[in-house]
Amino acid sequence: MYLTNPTEKITIHSSIQSVASKIFAFFKYFRILIVFSLMFLSFNCLFAHHGMIKGTVYDSETQLPLIGANIWLNNTEQGAVTNEFGIYRFQHLAPGIYQISISFIGFEAQEFAIEVKDETTVTPKTYLKTSSLQLNEAVVRASGSMKDQLSSIQAIDVALRPANSSQDILRVVPGLFIGQHAGGGKAEQIFLRGFDIDHGTDIRLTVDGMPVNMVSHAHGQGYADLHFLIPETVGFTQFDKGPYYASQGDFTTAGYVNFRTKNAVDKSMVKLEAGQFDTKRAVALIDVLGKDNNERKQSAYIASEYLFANGAFESPQNFRRINLMGKYHQHFNNDKILTATFSHFNSQWDASGQIPQRAVDSGLIGRFGAIDDTEGGNTSRTNLNLQLTSFTENGHLFKNQFYYSHYDFELYSNFTFFLEDPENGDQIRQKEDRHIFGYNTTFNLEKSLANRPLYTEIGAGIRFDNSDENELSHTKNRTTILERIAYGDIDETNLNAYVDVTWDFAKKFSLNTGLRYDQFQFEYVDFLQTNYDRQSQNKGILAPKISLFYDLNKKMQLYGKAGVGFHSNDARVVVAQNGTQILPKAFGTDIGLLWKPIDNLLVNVGAWRLNLEQEFVYVGDAGVVEPSGETERFGLDVSLRFQPTDWLYLDTDLNLTEAKAIGEPEGANYIPLAPLFTSIGGLTVRHPSGFNGSLRYRYMGDRPANEDYSITATGYFILDAVVKYTHSRFEVGISVENLMDVEWNETQFDTESRLSNEPNPVSEIHFTPGTPFFGKVGVGVFF
Repeated sequence: MYLTNPTEKITIHSSIQSVASKIFAFFKYFRILIVFSLMFLSFNCLFAHHGMIKGTVYDSETQLPLIGANIWLNNTEQGAVTNEFGIYRFQHLAPGIYQISISFIGFEAQEFAIEVKDETTVTPKTYLKTSSLQLNEAVVRASGSMKDQLSSIQAIDVALRPANSSQDILRVVPGLFIGQHAGGGKAEQIFLRGFDIDHGTDIRLTVDGMPVNMVSHAHGQGYADLHFLIPETVGFTQFDKGPYYASQGDFTTAGYVNFRTKNAVDKSMVKLEAGQFDTKRAVALIDVLGKDNNERKQSAYIASEYLFANGAFESPQNFRRINLMGKYHQHFNNDKILTATFSHFNSQWDASGQIPQRAVDSGLIGRFGAIDDTEGGNTSRTNLNLQLTSFTENGHLFKNQFYYSHYDFELYSNFTFFLEDPENGDQIRQKEDRHIFGYNTTFNLEKSLANRPLYTEIGAGIRFDNSDENELSHTKNRTTILERIAYGDIDETNLNAYVDVTWDFAKKFSLNTGLRYDQFQFEYVDFLQTNYDRQSQNKGILAPKISLFYDLNKKMQLYGKAGVGFHSNDARVVVAQNGTQILPKAFGTDIGLLWKPIDNLLVNVGAWRLNLEQEFVYVGDAGVVEPSGETERFGLDVSLRFQPTDWLYLDTDLNLTEAKAIGEPEGANYIPLAPLFTSIGGLTVRHPSGFNGSLRYRYMGDRPANEDYSITATGYFILDAVVKYTHSRFEVGISVENLMDVEWNETQFDTESRLSNEPNPVSEIHFTPGTPFFGKVGVGVFF
C-alpha cells in the first residue's frame, strides 16, 4: 500500500514558482521578437505613397461583422479575407477605379466599383443578405490568410451538414471516422489518415480556441471528449490535415479541428426529439438581448441540451447528458470585441463494453449482450472562456484569450474479463480530477514586402494542467477497489511561441512559412511509492513549416506543403524514460490541387506522406510503459462537391491509405486498425419550398486488426437519411441511422481474453456492435 494520504493535497508552490520564472523569461524573449518583427515590417513601408481601401462587411440580418468573407480586387487579382471585425484592406494602390467582388458561402454575392485617390483611404461598408448556398461562390484562388486550400470545402460542408449529435460534429472532416464503444458517454475513437487516433492522440481539437484534448489523461494521452459542445451552437468548423500550421501545436500530426460557436442566434429555438431505444432529447437556444441590440453590436444567448438513451443493448445504457451554455459578444467603439463564454456539462452511463466474437458465435450472448455489464462511468466539465480582440489604428489585430476548465472523469472497463483475475474479473477504474488554466495571445500585421502583400502572425501561449489523484485501479462491480495499479498527482505546463508569415510574392504565388517552439515541464508524484518524490522533466521541440500555393488560373490552384508536427506523451512516460523519446516528431508532406472545372463542381485531390518517430508510450489501461516503433503512412485524398441544380447537392470523399511500421519484417509490419480505404458522401436537398433532407453513406473497408493481418477488422457500408420541413416559425423532421439495418461493428480490437468457463486465454476480435435501424422524430419552434 501507499503511505501518502490521498485526501491531503500535495503542495505545488515550488512547481508554480519554477513555472512562473520560465514564463517571465519566455515572454521577455517573445517581446523582443515582436519589436524586431515590427521594425523589419515597418521598414518596407516607409516610402509607400499610394491609396488604400479599408472596407467592412456585415451580415444584414444580425448587423454583426462577417468573418471570413472573400474579397477580390478584380483589376489587380489581389484577394483578402475579412477579419474578426469584418474588415479587409488593400494597400499601396495606384489612383484609379477598382472593381471589388465580395462573396461568402450562404450569402448573396456583391460587386461594385470604387475610386481610390493618392494618399487617401476609402472605407466602403457592405451588407450581405442570406441566400441559398451556391457552389459557384466557392473560391479557389489563394491570397494571404486564404492559404488554407480546404476553406471552401469547410464552408460548403458546414452549411450542408448540420450536426444532429456530438458525433456528427466530427464527421464534417473529410476522411474522419469515429466509433463509440462505451455506452455513449466516453469520448469517441477517431480514425484519420491511416491513424487509429484512439481518443485524440494525433488530432488537435479546440472549441473557440480552447483545447479539448487532455494531456496525461487517466484513460489515454490526448483524450478529447467533445460532448460538452451543443451541435446547434456551432457556427463554423475550421479543419485541415497534416502538421503544416504554426498556430496549431500539441497533437497536430494527422490534423486539427477548431469549432467556433455562434456569436449570435438569428431566432430563439426550442426543439424536442424522440426515437427508438428510449431516446429523448430536448434543446433550447434563447436570444437574451433580442434584435434591438444588434445595432448596438452586442448579443447574448443561452443554450441547453438534455439527452437520455438506453441504446439497442440488452443491458440498458441509462445514458444521461446535460449541457448548459451562455455566450456574450460585444463590439466597443468599432475597435474592440469582448466575448465571454461559460458552459457546463455532465453525463453518466452504463456500458456493455467490447464483446468477444466467440461468445456470440457459441450463443453464449447475443450481438447486443455483455460479458460484464457493470462497465460505465460519469464525467463533467465546466468551462470559462474570455477573449478580447483589438484592432489598432494602423490596422493590426491583437488577440488575448484566457480560459479555465474544471474536469472530472471516472470510467469502469473490462477488456480481458477473467484473464488476470479468474476469481474477481479484470475490471479497472480510471479516475481523475483536473484543473486547466490557459492563456493565448496573437498579433497580426498586414504589411508589404517588395510592394507585395505580407501577412504576419506572432503568437504565444501557456497551458497548465493540474490532474489530482490520477488513478488506475483493479475493481469489482464498480464498488470495491482490489488493487491500485497507478495513483498520483500530475502537473504539466506547456509554453509555446510561433511566427507565421505569408507573402504573396508574385501575382499567382503565395508562400507561407512558420516556425513554432513548444517547451514542456512534466511533474509526477507517485502515491504508491513509500517515500515522497516529485519527479520532474523538461523537454522542448522546434517545428518548422512551409507551404507554397500557385494559382494556375481562376479555376485551379496547386499547392505543396511540408512541415514538422508532434504529439506530447504522458508525464508518467516522461519521468520513467528520463525525458528521452517522449516528444516524437511527425514529418509530413502534401501536394495537390483545388479545381473548379465548371462553376458548380469543386474538386480537391491531394497526395500525402507522414512519418512518425519512435517513442515510448504509457498504456493507460495497464499502467505500463511500452515502446512504439517508427511508422510511415502515405495516401491519396479526393473530395468532390457538385451542385446540379439550385436545390440539389452531391458530395463524396475518397481516402486511400497505406500504413506500415518501419524496421519490421515485410508481412508483419501492418499497423493495427489503420484504415486502408474509406469513403463518405451523399446527396442533400434544400428546396425553396421548405422541404430539405439528405441521404448519406459511410464506408470503411476491411483492415488489419494485428501486425501480420492474420486477423481482420471487418468493414461496413451504412446509409443514413434525414427528411425535414422548415417554416419560418417551426420545423418538423425524421432521421434514420442505418437505413438498411446492416449488421456492423462500430469498433473492433484484437484482444487476448478469457471467459469464466475457459481454461486458456484466446486472442481474437472483440467488438462493439454498431447501431441497428434507428428512427427519430423531431419538432422545433422558432420565435
